[in-house]
Parts: sequence; structure tokens; C-alpha cells
Amino acid sequence: MLVALASLAAGLMPLQSAAADPLLDRGRYLMEGIVACGNCHTPKAANGTPIADKELAGGFAIDAPIFHAVASNITPDKETGIGNWTDAQIIDAIRNGRRPDGSIIGPPMPIAFYRGMSDSDAKAIVAYLRQVKPVSNKVERSVYKIPLPDSYGPPVESVPDVPHTDNVAYGAYLANGLGHCMDCHTPLDKGRNDMKRLGAGGNEFGLPGGSVITSANLTPANKHGIAGWSDMQIVSALKTGQRPNGSHIIPLMAFGWYKNVNDEDYVSLVAYLRALKPAE
Repeated sequence: MLVALASLAAGLMPLQSAAADPLLDRGRYLMEGIVACGNCHTPKAANGTPIADKELAGGFAIDAPIFHAVASNITPDKETGIGNWTDAQIIDAIRNGRRPDGSIIGPPMPIAFYRGMSDSDAKAIVAYLRQVKPVSNKVERSVYKIPLPDSYGPPVESVPDVPHTDNVAYGAYLANGLGHCMDCHTPLDKGRNDMKRLGAGGNEFGLPGGSVITSANLTPANKHGIAGWSDMQIVSALKTGQRPNGSHIIPLMAFGWYKNVNDEDYVSLVAYLRALKPAE
């Protein structure tokens, strides 16, 4: 009997090992949560709902004074997506903003912030991208009214993990290296984020239909903003898209993804937002 049980357990071990993939699990948590690539890269129906069977197939357009940007197809499709890219090439595109053909990826892809993404999290995102259903969807090219940089800085070769023990430091990593919150919420200076006014908002974005939205100032200089909200009110707004007064925050915020961020990460994220320096 014991021999039979031992044989059964030995036979199940490979199945259990195959089922447990911490790297993919981490990638799924990031992609379905704070990183929220699907908020831009997944096509949306007329009501703004992501089209489930076209996850990450691209085509969603965002307009700003300096660009008409169209999200690319990042499914494993080999003709219209990234199916022919190596893992290293995908990570290079994310952190250095350079495609395998050498061309530069422009905004609103937040390369300046993704440069801080850790090696392990970049690999986890690649693991997730590899298992997405390939979708054939050729999208139009983005148009820029400013010249794109030759590079976003020296090539990022390696970034260590950020410890969870320091809430403000890990919150900064969540809001910048992963969630790129500060990319939209930091004013531009000659086409680049003005890091001296980190989180001060003021960027304008055009939505389908012609409406224009302006990103909010998240720093304590905005007394009518989150500086007057409780920690729970900030978390609730991120999860639901509704302010404490009951009004709705206009997209492009990724509320459908932010609702999946765990409580521990929200503690760190709020701690970082509270630590932002006042900036007009």
C-alpha cells in the first residue's frame, strides 16, 4: 500500500511542478493589476469595455498635443505582433524603448519610468505575454509632432528587486517602475516629464469623441485633490473610479485593472503618494 502511494505521489510531482509557475503567476498579477498594459493595448468596445478575445491586440488610439499614438499589437502573433521577438528583445523594448529593428518607441509608452522595472518583474511580464492568445491585427503607425529621442539614456542592463520592507520606496516602485502613474501625472517640459514637478499633473489627453481630459495634481499642493482624502478613499477611488464626493473619474485610468491590486501593495502606494513633494 505504501509503495503504491509513493508511486502515485512520484507520478503527480511533475504535474504539480508544471502547474506551479511563480514567474507566470507574478506576471499575471502585474499585467492584470498595477502594470495594466491592457488598458492601452487591448481594443475597447464602444462603451469602453475591453474586448476579451482581443487581449493586447492593439489599435486603441490616444491623442495629445504632441502625438496621435496607436497602441501596438503585443500578442504572440508572428506577423502583426511580437511573436518573433526574443525575451531579451521584449525586455529591451519595455525598458529601453527600442524595437528589434532599432526604431524608438514613442510616448505615451512610459519608457522613462519602465527603465526602473526590475529584472525579475520584466521576465515575469514576458512570461505572461508568451501565453496570451496570438491575434492577427495590424494597426496604424503612431504620428508624432516632436522628434523622438535617439535613446532614453544609457542602455538598462540590470535592475535589482525593490524590497517590500520600505513602504515609501516600494510604493515609488509601484507608481513609477510598474504602474507609471507619474508618467501621466507629471507635467511635460519640451516633450519630457518635468521631474522637478513630479506628480503635479496638468497633461491633456484627447478621448474618442473629441473630449479632452487633464491629469490631476496628486501632490499636497492640490488641496482639493487626494491630499484631503483618507487612505481608504484613495484606494477606493483607484479601484472604482469614483471620488469620495460620488463623482466619477474620467478614463484613461485603468480602474478595471487596479481593482486587482492587493491590499499590501496599496499600503505602499498610498504611503508613496503621501510622500510626494508639493508642486504647482
